Amino acid sequence: MRRIMILLLAIAAVGAIAQEGGQRPPRPFPTEPMANPGVHDPVMARCDGKYYIFSTGMQIGQMTSTDLRLWSHAPHVMPEVPEWATLAVPGYHGHTWAPDIQQVGDTWYLYYSCSSFGKNRSAIGLMTNKTLNPESPDYKWEDQGLVVSSTPGITDWNAIDPNLILDSAGQPWLTWGSFWDGIQLVQLDSDFKTPKGEPKTIARRYERGAESALISAADLERANQAPEAGPNAIEAPFIIRNGDYYYLFASWDYCCKGADSNYKTVVGRSRDVAGPYLDRDGKDMASGGGTVIAGPDADYYGVGHTSAYQFDGQWYFMAHGYAASLDGASTLIIRKMHFDPDAWPILGEQL
Repeated sequence: MRRIMILLLAIAAVGAIAQEGGQRPPRPFPTEPMANPGVHDPVMARCDGKYYIFSTGMQIGQMTSTDLRLWSHAPHVMPEVPEWATLAVPGYHGHTWAPDIQQVGDTWYLYYSCSSFGKNRSAIGLMTNKTLNPESPDYKWEDQGLVVSSTPGITDWNAIDPNLILDSAGQPWLTWGSFWDGIQLVQLDSDFKTPKGEPKTIARRYERGAESALISAADLERANQAPEAGPNAIEAPFIIRNGDYYYLFASWDYCCKGADSNYKTVVGRSRDVAGPYLDRDGKDMASGGGTVIAGPDADYYGVGHTSAYQFDGQWYFMAHGYAASLDGASTLIIRKMHFDPDAWPILGEQL
């Protein structure tokens, strides 16, 4: 156990150093496949019979699996740190946050976040590829540049944590957001990178103007560690479509604090991709609504940054959790997900 903790802490330390300073050489990874490996902000795809996870890390972390249970580290996926991103976001040197991966037609779209802790001078970029299989002659990641950016004092939102969703007509929409005024949504043009109009807020942690009455003393102390972000602790949106509804997953409260984390996954749903997204009690997520489906329990101090996928008719819920057995180290969580008779998602066994 001590060796595992040392490895996880070393990985986190290297990532933090790279974020604050210059680029560092790619770190060595464990060579043996692992169950529930250390990870932050995982998203997943399947290509040519293999599963791929992309995650926060230097030039975007990557892992592969053939069974969704044992995962092997793979080389980072960003060929080089884009110059546009280092110019747009001072302090960004390749430590890339919270990607999203989606296939549309014969193209894979990989969105990624460039930022620094507690700041909303941030940008979301896009890379594309014809395949995720590095053995294919068509394998080549190409950077498509900036999708959306946020600027302190101008945009009251933070351009990180992107997620692409296609509506029932096949039109692309992008959602993102962390703290400030919460989760944003905008329709994209057919190039999958140009916003059509202005984004709107579709989810907040607290009802606007009521934060001081609702926030706990412990979370107010956490909020004071990044005062520019404020106490509106919501981030990591992910939208899926199943049956008659779009489902918006988001993360409440605080990640990245080990045993002091209190991350929670919430969900709401709407018949329209643009919302409003209502929780089980009918409360709008834009006014603080959200039904908690995963969070602190006997095994994890917090569970969040959720994504969800359907493979071969089975839905899967994926997130990272701060494991109590590892003193709060962040590990991969994959659970089967089902929908109850009222069409609300419920979580099943963990893989």
